[in-house]
Amino acid sequence: MSDEQQINYSADSIRTLDWKEHLRLRPGMYIGKLGDGTSSDDGIYVLLKEVLDNGIDEFMMGFGKQITVNVIDDLSVDVRDEGRGIPLEKLADVASKMNTGAKYDSKVFKKSVGLNGVGIKAVNALSTSFIITSVRDGKMRRIKFERGNQIEDTGIIDAPEEEKNGTMVSFTPDAEIFKDYRYREEHILPLIKNYTFLNTGLVIMFNGRRYRSSNGLADLIKENMTLDPLYQPIHLKGDDIEIILTHTDQYGEEYYSFVNGQNTTHGGTHLTAYKEAVGRTIKEFYGKAFDNADIRNGMVAAISIKVEEPVFESQTKTKLGSKDIGPEGPTVAKFISDFLKKELDNYLHREKDTADEMLKKIQQSERDRKAMAGVTKAARERAKKVNLHNPKLRDCQIHLNDIKGDEELKESTCIFITEGDSASGSITKIRDVQTQAVFSLRGKPLNSYGLTQKVVYENEEFNLLQAALNIEDGIDGLRYNRVIIATDADVDGMHIRLLLLTFFLQFFPDLIKKGHVYVLQTPLFRVRSKKAVKRGAKKDDGKKSEETYYCYTDQERINAIEKLKADAEITRFKGLGEISPEEFREFIGPNMRLDRVNLRKEDSVNTLLEFYMGKNTPDRQQFIINNLVIEDDSQIS
Repeated sequence: MSDEQQINYSADSIRTLDWKEHLRLRPGMYIGKLGDGTSSDDGIYVLLKEVLDNGIDEFMMGFGKQITVNVIDDLSVDVRDEGRGIPLEKLADVASKMNTGAKYDSKVFKKSVGLNGVGIKAVNALSTSFIITSVRDGKMRRIKFERGNQIEDTGIIDAPEEEKNGTMVSFTPDAEIFKDYRYREEHILPLIKNYTFLNTGLVIMFNGRRYRSSNGLADLIKENMTLDPLYQPIHLKGDDIEIILTHTDQYGEEYYSFVNGQNTTHGGTHLTAYKEAVGRTIKEFYGKAFDNADIRNGMVAAISIKVEEPVFESQTKTKLGSKDIGPEGPTVAKFISDFLKKELDNYLHREKDTADEMLKKIQQSERDRKAMAGVTKAARERAKKVNLHNPKLRDCQIHLNDIKGDEELKESTCIFITEGDSASGSITKIRDVQTQAVFSLRGKPLNSYGLTQKVVYENEEFNLLQAALNIEDGIDGLRYNRVIIATDADVDGMHIRLLLLTFFLQFFPDLIKKGHVYVLQTPLFRVRSKKAVKRGAKKDDGKKSEETYYCYTDQERINAIEKLKADAEITRFKGLGEISPEEFREFIGPNMRLDRVNLRKEDSVNTLLEFYMGKNTPDRQQFIINNLVIEDDSQIS
């Protein structure tokens, strides 16, 4: 602290923020990262979820079987539930007073998600328009806010005769906070569907379409699995718990976990308890001391539990911290263990064919692991020796699992996988050394399609990449939130991208399914004023003026040329090594453009890889011919 700052430090330096000021000044504390809607965990979806959760809580308490959600012009949202409606006298307090709500009373909301009285207030404070309407027994009240400031209140009035009980919230996120945002259906739909899977019988109308589930987690697994199950999924239900599990021929494990309807994407005590209990139960059933890794290899499972007064590790509620089911109940671990010990054991005794198929899969995993034992041990030793001084890795200072609670900082941890020293050198020079790591490939990686997991350890490139990511024993130990493939925008770069995606799809599909793999977009063109260059501007100083445009598509290039008219100079970037470090600074900063790699139900992994990476060269050649786009380089210098 400077002398001047010390001198000026006085009572006037200390101020108390009101509720909305604090929410607007530190939004990340309440909704995680901000974002613009391109990622499913961006803040605008957290706002939607906070509003939806209130309607879900009503349904879980037995009130209201339908929730209607409409997104208007990709910018505004209306959510209408048919629950009891918020008590009219307290409507303003619920929307604008921190730590105010009914969920402190476990008798009213026994197994709710939102317990801190914050969620809907965050939506209010972070919206340019927030209108909340409650209807109760023929009466209603509507209050309008702007950025948390109340501007209209109808008071308690008579409701239209046909108006059902319930609550409606309409809000428009503040574009000053959520820069250039828009809601994207591909991120809202999974959220809507998960709500219906976890609340059998609930109807959600989304933009006029109806979503409902009759089979709970069985429907969820069916929606998300990209390989066929080796046996009919085992579906177990009990009071406050539902579990479904099966095995596929994929490597690794795949889990979906929920608490009180909340998708705990980072797991927590319930998922840890499940993993331990399922291994113990299966060992006891078969009377064999199988390795837990063999039991869980290829396992796809979902677990949903209900907990009184749940404790999450952050306001965004992605990881359960509770150790107990409720004030008077057992621990989470004992609750899940007792349930599995009884229900899974009984199921396997009843369904002999299922038990036989499960045993075959476990034994095959055991044989594969033992066959690789020597290779794995040697590879681990090699990886350990180079890990601290990995010549391919320029590591960062903070890693994903080092961070507790700060969702925005977690989100920023990433590793760029680049091709060659030139590109990695440019990124390394201007990266954020605190949160951004760089892994440099040497040439093209091996095509791993059709190969066994042995290649992960025998191939030096893959072995070191696996070690850098720390995913040998699953993605729980992943060191970076985002794994970013940063290759050139040419044929070789695209090929390397495909080879890396093949590797991840074959051996670490959960890395993709959990949303950790991205492709970096870098500009294809730089369009700038010739006059600016003549005035002495350096060609690669990285300073973007009103006369310089970085274009990621042909349309952006055309628009830039039209703005500059005949004064335009166009440069085509075909390799990342051609972009100077200073120019690169903008492209990997807070606003870097990323395409998340998604894996959908209809994307059958085996079929996908066989077509693009298999030996059917004539079919691929015809596909390329049919989809060929000729680039016009006539205006490019």
